[in-house]
Amino acid sequence: MLWGKKEVLANIRNRDGKRVFYLGKGDLLTSDAKDELARQRIEILPADAIPKSGDKPENMTHLNAQQLVEKTHPRIRFRGAVDILEAELLLAIGDCPGQEKQLGEVLELARRLIRCDVLNEPVGDLLLGGMDEDALRRRSHRPQDFYGVAHFMPSAADGGALLVVNRLRALVRQVELKAVEAFPDRQDMVQALNRMSSFLYLIMVQMKGIENGKLKMEN
Repeated sequence: MLWGKKEVLANIRNRDGKRVFYLGKGDLLTSDAKDELARQRIEILPADAIPKSGDKPENMTHLNAQQLVEKTHPRIRFRGAVDILEAELLLAIGDCPGQEKQLGEVLELARRLIRCDVLNEPVGDLLLGGMDEDALRRRSHRPQDFYGVAHFMPSAADGGALLVVNRLRALVRQVELKAVEAFPDRQDMVQALNRMSSFLYLIMVQMKGIENGKLKMEN
């Protein structure tokens, strides 16, 4: 991992009353980051010098195997938001008959994002409902052309299942904001969440079409 000045300053820690920065094996610092650490006289220590888990302060947790961070760290906030989303998805799968497969795909993607964060892997190409990014964009922008259902705002009169999916869509938007804060230098996480939100909106459109008799529920 290449640490920039901003990321380094966000991960300064206290050790025996002194400010330190833990650098993982194989990790590198930009010149700006090195200069800032030198200017502030912050000592660079190897990641294996991080206190063992038994000595871990209650307000800190592991970002990865080498790095200990405060629980308010943006990436920890992101993981917490995804955890809530996963819990809501599990409930929704039981509450939305006929949408189990599609919501299951969303659940798999949410778990994939956590893995990509922890292992620092790219999200890579993905499909939702057999649709790539272009297909999702076309259908979410012009649902009338594909499903016979115009854009709509959910209301209390809509079926409970549709409102459950709408809640999921709103939660994904919250997770997306956390991702913007947590990953300022990688767009793949944010793009994946944007795609997830579009897919959930299309699920709502399809449910609306079934409710209005314009679409048939797939067996």
